[in-house]
Amino acid sequence: MTRPVALVTGEVSPYRREPFRLLDEAEGVEVLPFRELGERAVARRVGSGRYRAAIVGLGGRAVLPGAYMAARRAGIPFVLWASLWAHPRTPAHALSFAPTVLLYRRADAVVTYGRHVTSYVERYRGGRGNVFEAPQSAPLGPVLERPAHDGFRLLFAGRLEREKGFDVLLDAWRRAGLAAGAELVVAGDGPLRAEGPGVRALGRLDRDSLPALYASADALVLPSVRTATFLEPWGLVVNEAMRQGTPVIASDAVGAVAGGLVRDGRNGLVAPAGDPEALATRIRAVALNPELREQLSARAREDVAAFSEQAWVEGMQRALRAVGAGVPC
Repeated sequence: MTRPVALVTGEVSPYRREPFRLLDEAEGVEVLPFRELGERAVARRVGSGRYRAAIVGLGGRAVLPGAYMAARRAGIPFVLWASLWAHPRTPAHALSFAPTVLLYRRADAVVTYGRHVTSYVERYRGGRGNVFEAPQSAPLGPVLERPAHDGFRLLFAGRLEREKGFDVLLDAWRRAGLAAGAELVVAGDGPLRAEGPGVRALGRLDRDSLPALYASADALVLPSVRTATFLEPWGLVVNEAMRQGTPVIASDAVGAVAGGLVRDGRNGLVAPAGDPEALATRIRAVALNPELREQLSARAREDVAAFSEQAWVEGMQRALRAVGAGVPC
């Protein structure tokens, strides 16, 4: 157990720094970001004999199969960190489907983003077991005071692209027909334009300014749609908003819905993906019912607590213990 675990990922995003640090503290890991180090170099390092196990995320063309083969040559357990709950549907991705399914079946253990990914993986794993959930987490940070303001404020935070459902949102906002003073606040940039009555575009903001923005909103909206190349794996803005007690209106193509965080009628509302009229109905319901907003807000803050960075670490630890590579308790 003196050797670390290799954790192979594309990059270390700000959202991952703390959970990676906690996992290192608990288990001893060395993070190998292949976009920085190179895919083939990372695969070679996995097989170097320096590690007692490898945790490898989906991503990269050469690093995933390369790391699997390197782990096998080194005689160490291979743990697949899976995020997909549907395979992309382009001709290029069709070529990667069979090899990916093979990894689902042959990995010593699989760690998933949540129950939606678990259900998908188990379809192909063939009853082999050893599937564990490490729930998607975002830094919780302090809970801010929710400032009073006039009118209804709906927040969209993300890329202004079709796959995020932004065009559907603009249509739904127009259909909702809310009274003057209601506003759709848009934080983000992209090829689509944030414009229309009641739409206020803030552009791209730094992460430190987002908690106050979530706290200032009456609801967050994430209306993602499925495309040939994309199905929202999770949507971490959901966690961040719920931490501030901001209820979420999301589509059923959002991983945080399918994964069990956003629960329709309890801590948010769920609309069918790509349906602007259904989304408008839910926007109106939240905008015109302050009592509903208060109920959803209280439960949002309560329910997101289970999706902590420590819970993610514990999911990873369960997988490592199952393959005989966990630090003894």
